Amino acid sequence: MDRMLAVVFDNAWKAYEGKKVLRQLDDGGTICVYGAAVVTRKPDGTISVVEDDDWPLYGTIEGTAVGSLIGLLGGPVGLAIGAAAGLVAGAAADMNKNTIGEDFVGDVAKVLLPERVALVADIEEDLTAPVDIRMEAIGGTVFRRALSEVKHTIHEEHIAAMKADLAQLKAEHAKAQAGRKAKLQEKIDQLGSKLQAELQKAKDRREASNREAQAKAELLKTKAATAKAKAAETRI
Repeated sequence: MDRMLAVVFDNAWKAYEGKKVLRQLDDGGTICVYGAAVVTRKPDGTISVVEDDDWPLYGTIEGTAVGSLIGLLGGPVGLAIGAAAGLVAGAAADMNKNTIGEDFVGDVAKVLLPERVALVADIEEDLTAPVDIRMEAIGGTVFRRALSEVKHTIHEEHIAAMKADLAQLKAEHAKAQAGRKAKLQEKIDQLGSKLQAELQKAKDRREASNREAQAKAELLKTKAATAKAKAAETRI
């Protein structure tokens, strides 16, 4: 199952140890890590990315579930992540790109107090015990949530509401007297432009989501083929 993982530690050293654990479990085939980053909350409440990883799927956290979670953890106080500020601030501003429950974000944020450090990762795992046991052994508090299979529901409902409003305006325009038609047409044009912009955003999201899903599937196939090849070499 594809899950978002967040493990909160008291210091950076433990978080780096946690990152090593993910690497070991990934190398051993117990889990598959799609992307990961180590972050900390500064005294002013901002979230700073200490380090992100070049896992096979992601070279950066841009446009990923990991990036979205980091942005959401930053909250309204903003982010402090150097050159990546724009991309994660954008993720924070657009809640509809996120496939993680708000309650999950809130639970992590409550424990990720100033000066604490968190390891956040997008992983595929069949069992939770391998990660939990190793992380808890080094003092980590583990949070996880399955990524939603139903994406952008709120956004789709918003588009449906805009379409309903547009239909109502057009119906009124058809029956309106000449003096009222001009004002209604102005509203129709404005709402129509907004609707087209939202439809384009929805299309972009679907395409990005499909690309990410395809990349994950290809990575899993590659890992399976590598494991099969190693097993064959061992038998020789």
